[in-house]
Amino acid sequence: MSASHPRPWLSRYAENVPDDVPLPAGSLSGIVDDAIAQYPENVALEFFGRTTTYSQLGEQIAAAAEGLRLLGVKKGDPVAIVLPNCPQHVVAFYAVLRLGAIVVEHNPLYTPRELRHQFEDHGATVAIAWNKVVETIQAFPNDVTVSTIVSVDLTEAMPLRTRLALRLPIRKAKEARAAITTTVRGTTPWSDVVSAKPISHDVVGPTANDVAVIQYTSGTTGYPKGAVLTHLNLGTNAAQSRAWVPTVERGTAIIYGVLPMFHAFGLTLCLTFAMSLGGRLVLFPRFDADLVLTAIAKRPPTFLAAVPPIFAKLTTEAGRRGISLKGIEIGISGAMPLPPEIVDKWEAATGGYLVEGYGLSETSPVLIANPVGPSRLPGAIGVPVPNTDIRIVDPENPVSERPQGEPGELLVRGPQVFRGYWNKPDETAEVFVDDEDGRWFRTGDIATIDEKGFVRVVDRLKELIITGGFNVSPSEVETLLRDAPGVADVAVVGLPNDHSGEDVVAAVVLEDGATLDVEAIRNHAKDSLARYKVPRRIVQVDELPKSLMGKVLRRKVRDQLSAE
Repeated sequence: MSASHPRPWLSRYAENVPDDVPLPAGSLSGIVDDAIAQYPENVALEFFGRTTTYSQLGEQIAAAAEGLRLLGVKKGDPVAIVLPNCPQHVVAFYAVLRLGAIVVEHNPLYTPRELRHQFEDHGATVAIAWNKVVETIQAFPNDVTVSTIVSVDLTEAMPLRTRLALRLPIRKAKEARAAITTTVRGTTPWSDVVSAKPISHDVVGPTANDVAVIQYTSGTTGYPKGAVLTHLNLGTNAAQSRAWVPTVERGTAIIYGVLPMFHAFGLTLCLTFAMSLGGRLVLFPRFDADLVLTAIAKRPPTFLAAVPPIFAKLTTEAGRRGISLKGIEIGISGAMPLPPEIVDKWEAATGGYLVEGYGLSETSPVLIANPVGPSRLPGAIGVPVPNTDIRIVDPENPVSERPQGEPGELLVRGPQVFRGYWNKPDETAEVFVDDEDGRWFRTGDIATIDEKGFVRVVDRLKELIITGGFNVSPSEVETLLRDAPGVADVAVVGLPNDHSGEDVVAAVVLEDGATLDVEAIRNHAKDSLARYKVPRRIVQVDELPKSLMGKVLRRKVRDQLSAE
């Protein structure tokens, strides 16, 4: 760090948080290998009450790695994982990495169109998929070649009593079973993959600088792009996150996996951070307040990473049902602003801390977080974590720093910052800027930093919509809606929502003679977009504000809709 860029935030760190953490020398496999060696009989995973020890997890990873090798997976190959949170997801993740192959995470609730676009981009020929989405992958056009699909039945990881209950000949059981599993053909069952004998010969594994994960993000504009994250990126971020909570003792922590592990936030705080702690990762296939509160009543988490609506829901429901939240030591909130009233209610109910953090898929993702201690500052996103430097610059001249307290674009650098976008050198070049101190990543967010180093995000240069913690590209939704019945033109923007961050809102110009049919437009969108991308509001306007070049000015659209 040069003298011209001091780190005023270091004095705000909680007790025992280091200025920097040592960079990992090896691959992510070392994270789980260390936990297996130190805590072999400790519970690593819990799923609907069924547990897996670290020793058992190690055996499953070794067997799955050999099973995938026999299917042709080798070092450097992208392997698609299309799974909700489940034990098989954890095993698959580390088995792929052990071979030196590259994990490509996908949202299993994506529509066929959304999944196809990502497969076209990364080119994986092997997919490990929830059996409920197998037919979607099998229906890809011929130019998307997925030669091997490993199908995963979530029920196989459940306790015997749960599996037997799902087979009862009653309607409720049949409906529950149909929601989580189905019969598929033309695949390799996951049970076959993990029945392989563990690797008994040399396999060239990954190094710290090899690519570990392709994490899809909308980046700054347009369709999702694959952020290339190395073992060093992700391993460092796990170490940074662990250093941020020194009161969480290794080998004893209980971490709830309510965030989807295909999302950057969930990936790091569940798949790598939790394993690096040698903790018990309690997995939930989706957020369900009933399931989570039932688990809390039996064994509350030490650490819970979630988004504000989840913290609010759990606080309200726990109070209504008389379930104590005491014992939850630390809550980390991200992906959207954290309202102070949620913090107050959560901390009163738990006796622990709830702090906000900030990150991006391109940064593994954790960059900034509030200290877990008295020095935190509610309303700010926090201070940079160890090994991380930031600058606030003029967006039009990103090598020119803004005076303290003035808003500007947030630039960051650190070992957790990604290598670039998969096969997109031009887009990669656009998000980096070099100066005499090195290379900086342009976040696209407008922020301020005070004299103590606390950062507040005040606006976004990029026009992504963040709803429920997920990124929505306006361009993607607009392209689809322009083909909707009666729509001549459209602009899609995000408007603030107290519960989910932002609502997706579409301003539409209708064709001559057409009348607004909101349901027809929404149904058109539902056929090709994940539910969270479908506009919650559709507003008719006479015209859209445009620049001299004919580009729709989304910020003006947003301002107009906000004023209504």
